Amino acid sequence: MAWDTEGTRRRLRDAALVEFAARGFDGTTVASIADRSGVNKERLYSYFGDKKALWELVLATELERLASSVGLAGVGLDDIGEFAGATFDYHAAHPQLGRLLQWEGLQGGPPADAAPRTTHYREKVERFAAAQREGILDDGLDPAHLVFALIALAAWWQTVPQLAEMITGAGTNDKHERTRRRQFVVEAARRIASPSRT
Repeated sequence: MAWDTEGTRRRLRDAALVEFAARGFDGTTVASIADRSGVNKERLYSYFGDKKALWELVLATELERLASSVGLAGVGLDDIGEFAGATFDYHAAHPQLGRLLQWEGLQGGPPADAAPRTTHYREKVERFAAAQREGILDDGLDPAHLVFALIALAAWWQTVPQLAEMITGAGTNDKHERTRRRQFVVEAARRIASPSRT
């Protein structure tokens, strides 16, 4: 019987995602990933090398999924709003990504898969800067800060759900509140990026 290599790798990656999101890199053990996946530790080492390589792969994979799911069609105000709304939707459907990013920030050191991630975000910054030069977006805002602010505006609801509930009085499972939050994110993104009328 042939060994299902790809299926085993996927089970290990899926288990690592759950473990890393719950406990971070330092709090996760190879044994806990192996136990969750039902695959022995030796397979993990043979497929991925070590825990650090698996951590970087998991985070890079989740960010690639985000990037492929949330595009920026254009740089008009409606496009900016929809980018923020789609980012909100993605983080709401995949709360583990926000946890991974928080753990990465807490552990310090260089980010996982830094070069491609930086290129991805710098492309957005350049597109925003070009739109500012054309008068489409507010040119009084640093375009890098604008990209960061829009992502934070969209993702922070899921990253700190207890704070969101204390402020709004509604939990993450309240569908009406989730709709209201998304509408707010879209409208706030448009207003933030809108050229000033003074």
